[in-house]
Amino acid sequence: MQTQFTPAQLENRDTARANEILRACVHCGFCTATCPTYQVLGDELDSPRGRIYLIKDMLENNRKPDAKTVQHVDRCLSCLACMTTCPSGVHYMHLVDHARAYIEKNYDRPWSDRFLRWVLARILPYPTRFRVALLGAKIARPFQRFLPDARLRAMVAMAPKTIPPVSRNDDPQVFPTENKKMRVALMTGCAQKALNTDINDATIRLLTRLGVEVVVAEGAGCCGALTHHMGKDTESHTAAAKNIRAWTHEMEAGLDAIVINTSGCGTTIKDYGHMFRNDPLAEDAAKVSTIAMDISELLERLELPQGAPKDIKVAYHAACSLQHGQQVKSAPKTLLNKAGFTVLEPADSHLCCGSAGTYNLMQPEISGQLKARKVATLEALTPDIIAAGNIGCMMQIGSGTDVPIVHTVELLDWATGGPKPAAMRTDNPAKNNVPILR
Repeated sequence: MQTQFTPAQLENRDTARANEILRACVHCGFCTATCPTYQVLGDELDSPRGRIYLIKDMLENNRKPDAKTVQHVDRCLSCLACMTTCPSGVHYMHLVDHARAYIEKNYDRPWSDRFLRWVLARILPYPTRFRVALLGAKIARPFQRFLPDARLRAMVAMAPKTIPPVSRNDDPQVFPTENKKMRVALMTGCAQKALNTDINDATIRLLTRLGVEVVVAEGAGCCGALTHHMGKDTESHTAAAKNIRAWTHEMEAGLDAIVINTSGCGTTIKDYGHMFRNDPLAEDAAKVSTIAMDISELLERLELPQGAPKDIKVAYHAACSLQHGQQVKSAPKTLLNKAGFTVLEPADSHLCCGSAGTYNLMQPEISGQLKARKVATLEALTPDIIAAGNIGCMMQIGSGTDVPIVHTVELLDWATGGPKPAAMRTDNPAKNNVPILR
């Protein structure tokens, strides 16, 4: 694609990076075939190619974003399926992230949008605040239909029926192991700690069982992804910088990996090197990105015991941030198969479930359509369990099905001696028909 940026514009490193990305695009349109919003809406401007044209025009002309451009950029899920499909290697993620930051600085949103985005940025990355908000949403659920805004109704609807108690395993500490093979830092996350504490607990049990010393670093917290994808660079970089400093400190004592069990966080952490390329923390950020890995990537390196065949069908949902953002595709399925489960994949495994960070709260109508399609293709497999590697996907899909949904690591922990996942231990008959492992 031809671009017309001036030399003065290209002195800005973010603009220069956008120029590189735009020039790589050859207008082929392969991205439209795998773009969820294009599949749902059928509008060229709601495809990656269409958004690229809008972003190019906005940046080249240094113009104030208009409502049309903002609408179509806001509708992007950042699922990154287009990056998997693109034959030209267009790094759409960096382009749309820059566009969002540009919009955040230069577009005057309606007050209701500004308020909702401010609330999300001030609540979701903070587990204690989020827990209080979830409690409030639970109380407000009976009055949900009276709320004037679909986004407010979506926020109330997302609250789980039960809010788990705080897990002390998420506090800064070291979990020792016998026959120590390596030492890793566990990214405990933010929203996940409020929504589901079993995932980190299962991760710690499984890793220490396999000879891995696990460190929860003092000072580490939210990865910054939620605010980063809203274009709020100051907030996202502040959160990320805390993690970089905390993990750099642990590296001094020896650290083999930084392990992430929420793939949305993993995609962002692996991109810290790019996010901080113009920052004094650039070198440390690059080191963090280099050793960051999804829990499934680490488990592939370890000697996970071969499990006996189990009469349990697992429908595996590939989170977009894992399969497209990190290009981790086979590891979770290989591990589940090795543990003895029968792994099934839905027909639309490459398409998003509609969660996408705050997307299901900010774009509830489109998100709901994507959820309905994803749930239908998963249920068509008649599985005993659904497994995923991202808390957002688990909440999104779980709200539309009675099939138990668990994190991949919970199944692997169970198969190697851990407790049965809580999602499978309920009084709901539809969720209580899974065979007990012996």
